[in-house]
Amino acid sequence: MNLSSPRIVHWKGKEVETGIYKYPVQESIQLGTFGVAKDHVADLKVHGGIDKSCYFYSADHYEYWKSLYPDLDWNWGMLGENITVEGLEESKIHIGDVYEIGEAHIQISQPRQPCFKLGIKFGTQKILRDFINKGWPGCYARVIKEGKVEVGDKMSLIIRSKSSQSVQDIFKMLYSDDFERIKIENAVHDGNLAQSVRQQLLPKLERSAR
Repeated sequence: MNLSSPRIVHWKGKEVETGIYKYPVQESIQLGTFGVAKDHVADLKVHGGIDKSCYFYSADHYEYWKSLYPDLDWNWGMLGENITVEGLEESKIHIGDVYEIGEAHIQISQPRQPCFKLGIKFGTQKILRDFINKGWPGCYARVIKEGKVEVGDKMSLIIRSKSSQSVQDIFKMLYSDDFERIKIENAVHDGNLAQSVRQQLLPKLERSAR
């Protein structure tokens, strides 16, 4: 369980507010339709909202990132996630899957796309390319049943989506032109995929039709 307070960082000569500096907490957190209670979201245009109510990242990926960036002050929430989950595999989680965690039910809506604020936190914008190349984006979810989540709660699949698109599939489509047309067509027409991501994929679908 990880929350953040607002922090001001400097980017290209300007002061920018961010909520990416999350820290682990032991008390329960409340997952709500529009976000996590007591968690700061700085830019509501690109973070938070129904399709990005909560961000999940795998604890299993941490050793890799620690080996790549050993000099950072590591703790859970380092990748900006609200909930760090053991055993989360982006290649096995599909868009539209519904999970129960604690009292809440969440539905997977999209992969995370890294921005410059992650680069600021890591001390180098190189992390963005590393993050994209590795293909471990974590999962954003919409909250379809609000509720509390405690440290140690299990994340259990309760409804498997009919979608054939995994979170990792969608992430690769966003950053590569190496894909089958039918896959991106299915993604664009998948009502469970966040609308903003579908809009990003549309130009690729149009180019593939030429």
